Amino acid sequence: MDAVSPAHDGHAHTLPPTRLYGDALRFGIHSGQLHGSYEICRDLWRRAEQLGYDWISLIDHLRPHLYGPDQPCFEGMTLLAALAAQTERIRCAMLVTGAMWRHPAVTAAAMATIDHVCDGRLEVGLGAGGPDLAYEQYGIPFPAAGERMDRLEETCEILRRLWTEPETTFEGRHFRLDRARLAPKPRQAHVPLVVGGSGVRRTLRTAARHADIWNTLATTTEDYGRQLAALRGHCVDVGRDEAGIRRSITFRAVLVERASGVDARSAELLRGAPDEVRAEYLSFGTPEQCVADLKPYVDLGVRDFLLAVKPPIDWQTVELMIMRVAPALREYASLREV
Repeated sequence: MDAVSPAHDGHAHTLPPTRLYGDALRFGIHSGQLHGSYEICRDLWRRAEQLGYDWISLIDHLRPHLYGPDQPCFEGMTLLAALAAQTERIRCAMLVTGAMWRHPAVTAAAMATIDHVCDGRLEVGLGAGGPDLAYEQYGIPFPAAGERMDRLEETCEILRRLWTEPETTFEGRHFRLDRARLAPKPRQAHVPLVVGGSGVRRTLRTAARHADIWNTLATTTEDYGRQLAALRGHCVDVGRDEAGIRRSITFRAVLVERASGVDARSAELLRGAPDEVRAEYLSFGTPEQCVADLKPYVDLGVRDFLLAVKPPIDWQTVELMIMRVAPALREYASLREV
């Protein structure tokens, strides 16, 4: 990736254009940690690396609201450090950490530490924070969306400045730093920030100002195009070259060797799944069908395709995605560039 000089004056639009990883497609696993077993999480990360995936991430929820009050879920930051230490090549990420969980300086220090643990392979996802049973169960404040977005905006700036400046003084609406220092800095000269979300008014404006990568959950191509248009508009407003923001989607799929088996396999894997999870499925069928389903997103400029995996792990889909879908989609993308 290209090195980038951070903005020190609080105006993220002073960042020069950045082309993370060029135009190459990346395929990743958004793994979550809802399995109730560290060994399952560890083996998934190791296997994803062995299979040739480029990227793997965790969620940063404490009590995920979609799966009921008793669903097991490991704490994200400590697990990210542990799993990053179990890998050697794959990019390691949090997708995403909410602005309400930790003070930005604590997040900056934790992420800098993890970047050393994984020898400079970290990517940091940030979001305003969504529903989580922990807010009620643990008494953690959950303010209105506007305040959470304000906190996200300040968090993005604080992280970048602490990671790059010798000393940081910051006076915001929600956070204050007085001659703050962070050492050691991350191993990477420029840790990629992934801003996650689809809110066209605030989230995408934050992405335009601060993101190296913009990630959103799977949606229709029409809705994705609407979000993309909003991002472009915000980039114009803040003076940012939209080419400097890599596009990423998180999606689900059910892949089978033969189309005749997809209905039974889908029914088995989606049994009991919440509607919000079902809505994230972009493809059901053979690898060839999945390639056809994902090509329109390549045409819209998506370069990171992150397969969300929930328990129990659907190893057939995990393997077919990287062995059959990824090569075909990469060939399609390369031919479009000729």
